[in-house]
Amino acid sequence: MDYIAEYKSKLGTPEQAAALVKSGDWVEYSNGTNFASLCDAALAGRRDELFDVKVRGQIMYGPLKVCECDPGCEHFTYNSWHSSAYERRLMDGGQAFFTPMIFRNLAWYHREFLHVNVAFVCATPMDRHGYFNFSLAAGTALDMIGRADKIVLEINPALPRIYGAYNESIHISDVTMVVEGHTDPVPTVAKKAPSPEDVAIAHNVLPYIVDGSTLQLGIGGTPDALGSILAESDLKDLGMHTELCTDGFLDLFKAGKLTNKRKAIFPGKGVLGLATGSRELYDWLDENPGVIALPIAYVNNPQVIASMDNFVSLNSCVSVDLYGQISSESAGLRHISGTGGQLDFLTGAAMSRGGKAFICVASSRVGRDGVRRSNIVPHFNGEIITSPRSQAYYIATENGVASLAGRSSWERAELLIGLAHPDFRDGLIKAAEEQRIWRRSNKR
Repeated sequence: MDYIAEYKSKLGTPEQAAALVKSGDWVEYSNGTNFASLCDAALAGRRDELFDVKVRGQIMYGPLKVCECDPGCEHFTYNSWHSSAYERRLMDGGQAFFTPMIFRNLAWYHREFLHVNVAFVCATPMDRHGYFNFSLAAGTALDMIGRADKIVLEINPALPRIYGAYNESIHISDVTMVVEGHTDPVPTVAKKAPSPEDVAIAHNVLPYIVDGSTLQLGIGGTPDALGSILAESDLKDLGMHTELCTDGFLDLFKAGKLTNKRKAIFPGKGVLGLATGSRELYDWLDENPGVIALPIAYVNNPQVIASMDNFVSLNSCVSVDLYGQISSESAGLRHISGTGGQLDFLTGAAMSRGGKAFICVASSRVGRDGVRRSNIVPHFNGEIITSPRSQAYYIATENGVASLAGRSSWERAELLIGLAHPDFRDGLIKAAEEQRIWRRSNKR
């Protein structure tokens, strides 16, 4: 087959790609690392002739021209599966909406319930076999765009090529149009210096990890801190099976801790769904035979996770109430992020022989007004519950770790108050008494 000729026949401009969209269409943007900025700008250029165009995406780093050009959402409506800081600002201004989901079900949603008219997504240049690689979005891109009526690839030569088993690539024969000229750098996320609380939480979790453990690390200060602490520990032969690969895993690899040798599945290979981080991380992932990208439907499958002994899952949240309910998506009614794979890994890691699922949160926070507030609260008042109390296992703060598995309401209250900031413990005890979840014989 002459794939070069087919490629040339499908070359188009961003304006020609945007012309594929009609009023009323659903348009898929996929992930922020693979954001097709040229097509987005061209679509925004058609604002006045289009109405009721709905756009879906997730973890967009911005700016989205279709949102910036239409603050009243009269022409474009943006919907996010998982919100970045940029998308959160859009939601604060009423310019975007959130779509709840369980991450492992993303392919199922698109297969059974959703329709995509036009998809715009960045991919690597075509290889000699006619394939484009979805790179940092390999675990979700094809599931999100593969059934679209029209698929437009915007070529980004700076994307790393990440090997996979299936769904990480798409063939030129399945593509409607190819757009060249993308010059934006691949979005990177710099590691933030961990807070003292992050470091303390990581040290509290460390004793629960053993040689040969397979890890899932979420995004944030505590997972980054744990990655650095593990790199300096005596642990060895750790494995990676994570929905999101960040620089914490690169730190482990550089320290010789990440070998993947003891994994029950894909031994010798680190498994990821998505990746975001530094340029150094992307260079490490590029054509690395020691890493494999697999669909989120597989990576986040609790049965797959459970098949690996000593699986340790580390995720964060916004707050926990005294019943053990976990809110990771909102502060009150203000939307913050998304469910992601938290429920997937809570379920799978708890099923793993020797496995442990941690939810990590600093016991308190200081707001912009300078006031300290507790992140362990008596009960929720409008917060979105990400993980139900029945699936709350290990909760970790800088003050310790507690397992809520099998615990009654009064036991949970006692354990969680023990993890709270000392300034708030008396008030939490009083609230627990009022909520009838405090034993009179409880320690004070």
